[in-house]
Amino acid sequence: MLPKTTIEQWIVLKTVTECGGYMKAAEVLNKSQSSVSYALNTLQERLGVKLLHVVGRKAELTEVGRTMLSQAIPLISAYNQLEQSAEGLKSGIRSSLNLVVNSIFPKSLLIVALKRFQERYPQTRIHLTEILRTESEKVLTDRNADLYITPLNPTISAPGVHLLDMDFIIVTAANHPLQRLPSLITANQLSQYPLITLTDKVTQHQEIKKVSAMSNWSFTTIEAVIEAVCQGVGYGWLPKAHIQPMLDSGKLKILNVSLQQTRRTVFYLVFGNNGQFYDKTVIALSDILKEEVENHIQVNWID
Repeated sequence: MLPKTTIEQWIVLKTVTECGGYMKAAEVLNKSQSSVSYALNTLQERLGVKLLHVVGRKAELTEVGRTMLSQAIPLISAYNQLEQSAEGLKSGIRSSLNLVVNSIFPKSLLIVALKRFQERYPQTRIHLTEILRTESEKVLTDRNADLYITPLNPTISAPGVHLLDMDFIIVTAANHPLQRLPSLITANQLSQYPLITLTDKVTQHQEIKKVSAMSNWSFTTIEAVIEAVCQGVGYGWLPKAHIQPMLDSGKLKILNVSLQQTRRTVFYLVFGNNGQFYDKTVIALSDILKEEVENHIQVNWID
């Protein structure tokens, strides 16, 4: 059965209530005052309820009108989005994108980039999935996403565009016994304490089954890894971008080790398939991400 009312009638009702009267609403809608009045009369007649009443010179919603309009507003918004989506599709803009991001990638940088993209392409929905480094090979092999932000292992044969270098430094809590050792800390001395690592659940389960002389703790979120190190249960290689405030406050301290103190991880932009190189929307998102990295490249927490 076809609806009794039209979306245009509900838009007229919304505009009249926002403007407070028929004359101003007619100007906003670029219609005659009589056509505005006709649309509202028809709407009320078809529904069989009174939606508006006039108080002085102002048109106000009745209780029923307030309830009905509150339900209609999301429909008006959805209708507008539907038309914007059609315009986007006509011009080659995607209705949705799948983005896969390594969980270590700086959140503030990512969110700013996504906000910019959303403002430029409001009709495009982004489906964001976070992964760990140990999951990269599988997701890149599957290639179910449009764009990836991830390190590339030597075993992964995926062409990537350089995006960002991130330093990982070896740290403990300030009061950890390793910090009290007088000389350079050796690998043997490190092995006496738990190494706190980040890994996915499958790898975590596999590691549990291994017999190791070292007592290693693995977590599935970087927040848990940082918290464990801060609590003094072990040492870890942590992203400097995430822990700079804790280094500045003295809560965490870099270990004076005989091996290298810093490890660098390179993040790449990887396209889902060769066709994405020519996809207008995917290219726009990748360009915004690269611009945000460039904008923040001089900030201390990104080396």
